Parts: sequence; structure tokens; C-alpha cells
Amino acid sequence: MNIIKKFAVGAFMLAAAFSASAQKYSNGLVDKTVAVVGNEVIMLSDVEEEIQVMRAYGMISDKTGRCDVLEQMMSSKLFLMQARVDSLVLNNDMVESQLSERIDMIRTNYGGDEAVEKQFGKPVYKLRQEWRAAIADQTLTQQMQSEIARNVPELTPYDVQKYIENTDPADLPVVPVKYQLSQICVYPDREAAKLAVKERLLAIRERIINGEKFSTLARIYSQDPGSARKGGELGMASKSIFWPVFSDAAMSLKPGVVSQIVETPDGFHIIEVLEKKGDMFNARHILLKPEYTSEDRQKGFRVLDSLKTEIGNEAVTFELAARFYSEDPTTRTNGGQMADPASGSSYFEIDQLKPQDYAAIKNLKEGEISEPVESLDNEGRDGNLVYKIIRVDKILPSHTASFANDYDLMLQHARAELQNKAINDFIEEKIKTTYIIIDPLYKDCVFEKEGWAEKIRK
Repeated sequence: MNIIKKFAVGAFMLAAAFSASAQKYSNGLVDKTVAVVGNEVIMLSDVEEEIQVMRAYGMISDKTGRCDVLEQMMSSKLFLMQARVDSLVLNNDMVESQLSERIDMIRTNYGGDEAVEKQFGKPVYKLRQEWRAAIADQTLTQQMQSEIARNVPELTPYDVQKYIENTDPADLPVVPVKYQLSQICVYPDREAAKLAVKERLLAIRERIINGEKFSTLARIYSQDPGSARKGGELGMASKSIFWPVFSDAAMSLKPGVVSQIVETPDGFHIIEVLEKKGDMFNARHILLKPEYTSEDRQKGFRVLDSLKTEIGNEAVTFELAARFYSEDPTTRTNGGQMADPASGSSYFEIDQLKPQDYAAIKNLKEGEISEPVESLDNEGRDGNLVYKIIRVDKILPSHTASFANDYDLMLQHARAELQNKAINDFIEEKIKTTYIIIDPLYKDCVFEKEGWAEKIRK
């Protein structure tokens, strides 16, 4: 039997799956094959399960969403088949990491394994197996897309210039105003504030041990707004979503026992575990954060005022003052120059700045230094209180991106456009040359790639 006949027989067998694979469940759902892409099959249950995952993430899942999900799954099958042809090596560490993240998030959102099993109609171990396979396929798909994007030729300055010339100016990116800033920071007496908050928390703990209700005191005193109104209760959740020191303390407690003080980047906690199941727990907690007085603020501002005066009198440079007096370890070694912790860039757009920082510098010119301001650092979820003065080193006005001023940005845009075109061309070519059948259930879908519509079974 030659290869053409083999393919024809395989195609016939896959097409037959549309009728042979129909299965009725107790809840009335009929499972069946809704798409065949090459030798890959997509079941209705695959689409619906992905919709359930989207719901767990709070994403839209109406009919249009189902069309989008199916198109994404079919496109993924095209990349997956090519990845297997090219013998790409699966990144198993990435698969396990994404699987753990999905499992933990869904278990937390639904409140434990039993609720997840009820929602999905399958035991968690079975979901784990299925999702591992699905995520492995997704990972290979992403690797294949990266391979296609990587094969796009490197662009020269001439290519970038031609890209700009051939792009409608209205479609060129607008670069927002950007600031380059330096700071000198001083902190209030954090040790004294920590000691005070610990004493308050110990007093609350003593009241609980003497018979007062943990939940009542949590409503009164806890500074975690999300849980305080629930009596401090966090709900059944995976230990992986909390700070490790918090999870370790909670998992070591017996139900009903109140922990000693636990310090995390969010503040100081006492914890009472209500229930534990495997690596999940439900606990109450009371969170208190260090608090500072007007005296702390005045003291910090006096130091900063003095430094600003010395810098203005040219007795010391801003950079030298930052190295000697700033208490922020991430900027003082650079003479106070600030950098975005996410990107490492020394330029900030307005929405990347803390509101307090922007309010302090928005009316300043290059080279000017702000008045002392009360702000937050980048520690923990909310940041710690800090006092600072900020110098505006440079202001880049908002403008339409150009070759001369924004070469790197335009290089990224030009390359991204070529990469997207290469990926889209791959999909469109594979749609034409791959054996594909789509169930009429999706005949009303408006797919992004028009070629899919021709594959809907009549």
C-alpha cells in the first residue's frame, strides 16, 4: 500500500470518528469529535473543558469564546504536528511548572479537590494527567512558534528605515513621555515600629487564648481588607499561593492552635488553621503592619531638606549624597539612579511610577529636585513606607516613534511584524495542505483565518 492510500484510509477512519465517537453523559452532554486536524482529534469535551478553565480564570466563555477556543486549538494542532516532524525536545520543567500553577489556581478558586472534581466531573489525578498532556502539547506548540519566529532574518538599519517609510504615520507607535530619575531615600525607625506592632499582636493573641473569638478580633484589628470582613478567613487554598514562611507556619499548626507571630513582606501575622487537606489549608489570620508617627515623618523630612540644601549650595553632588546617605540599597550604589524593577530600564512612563513619586516630580524641569515626599518602596505586595527626594535627570517628551530617536523600539516593531507574518503564513499554508474537518456545530463561527470555514463539514 503506497503512502497516498495509507493517508486516504487514515482520513476515512478519522472522519468516521465524528459519528463513532459520540458519547452521552449522565448530565445530558453529548461528547463527540468536533474537529480533525491531520491525525489529531479535538473533542467537544476538550473545548468545553478549556471553557471551564477560562471561567476559573474569570475569562469570557460565550459562543464567540468557543469559536476562538476551537480556532486556537486547531492552530495549535498544526504547530504540534510540525514540532513532532521536526523532533523538537519538550521542556518538561516548563510543563510541570505550568501544570502546578494551573492546578493550584483552580483548587484555590473552587475551594479544594472535592469542589474541583464536582465542577469538572473527574478526579483531580485524572485532570492532572489530562492537563499535563494538554500543557505538554501547548509547550511544544509555543516552541514551534518560537522556532518559526527565530528563523526570521535579522534586520538591518536599512530594513528598519524602509519599514518606517512604508508604514502609515498614524500606525506608528506613539512614545509616551518618559522620565529618568534619581532618588535619595531615608526610612523611619523601622525597628521601633516593628517592636510596637509585635507588642500589639501579642496582646491580641493573648486575648484569643483567654477566650475571645479570633474572628471578632480579626474584623476589628486585621489590616488585610480582603479577609478582615470574613473574620480573617482566607478560604481553602493551595499553600503555594502564600509567602513560604506563612505557608510553613500554617501547615505546621494543628487546627484550633494560634501561631506565634509570623513575619512576611506584607507585615506581621498570627494564624489559626481551620482545616488541612494535603497541601491545601483554610486558615484565619490577623495582619498588622508597622505604623509610623508624624515625628518619624518630620525627622525624615528634616534630613532630606538638609541634603537638598547642601546639594543646591553645591557643597555635595546628588550622586555623592545618595551614595553616603540614601538608605535604599538598590539605588544608592548607582548614585541614586532609579530603574524599573520589571524591565531594568532607567526610563519610566507615568503609569510605571508610584502615584506619590509622580505627584512630586510632575511639575519639575530637568535637573530640579522635588520637595521631600512620603512614598513606598518595592518590597512586599504593598511596599514599605519611605521618605525621599527625587531629581529629574531627563525628560523625553511624548512623540511619534522615529528612526533617529527610537531605533531599538522600531527594530522590535519591524521584527515582530515579520515574525507574526511568518506565523500567520505558516498557519494559512498548513490549513490549505492539511486534512481538516470541522463539525457543522461551528458553522456560524467567524474565524480569524478564513481558510477554516472551507473545512466545515457540509
